[in-house]
Amino acid sequence: MRETPDELHRLQALLDASLARSTAHLRSIINSERSLTADQLTGVLTGMCTLALSTVTAKGEPRISGVDGHFLHGMWHFGTARGAAKARHLAARPAVSAAHLRGEDLGVFTHGTAEVLNPHGGEPAADWPELLAYFRDFYGHDAFDWDNDVVYYRLHPQWMTAFAPDPAKLDAAADEA
Repeated sequence: MRETPDELHRLQALLDASLARSTAHLRSIINSERSLTADQLTGVLTGMCTLALSTVTAKGEPRISGVDGHFLHGMWHFGTARGAAKARHLAARPAVSAAHLRGEDLGVFTHGTAEVLNPHGGEPAADWPELLAYFRDFYGHDAFDWDNDVVYYRLHPQWMTAFAPDPAKLDAAADEA
């Protein structure tokens, strides 16, 4: 868990507000007994979590693909090849949706806007050195040409919810890890 108390507070406020403004149908599925707190969520979303990431083409057609998601500081971070279709989509239309599912045990759903962290030839995000160190430790320092091959994003969530039929079961699994 890399979140500060302020980041946890913001994440909890987002989770609460997102659920409150959801439809009655969604709230009948994801209710107070089957949703995760910010503390629980950051405890289970460690390491790499496969995300189903949805972008939109220039024709307005949806596209979904898988990315390595890393939940850091209360937000998803993910990368792709600079020449990938999703990189072109995100450059023109940064609105995205992401889902992380673990069978029927966990579902995390996020809608928001993607921010480029290491633009090619541009000024990187202020925290890019810290994030790059994390990614290099995770994938290996020589895994990529970090300046030219990959582009990384931070998903700024505008809506997020987390479903678990038995949050205590996830808590126990996180404690064992």
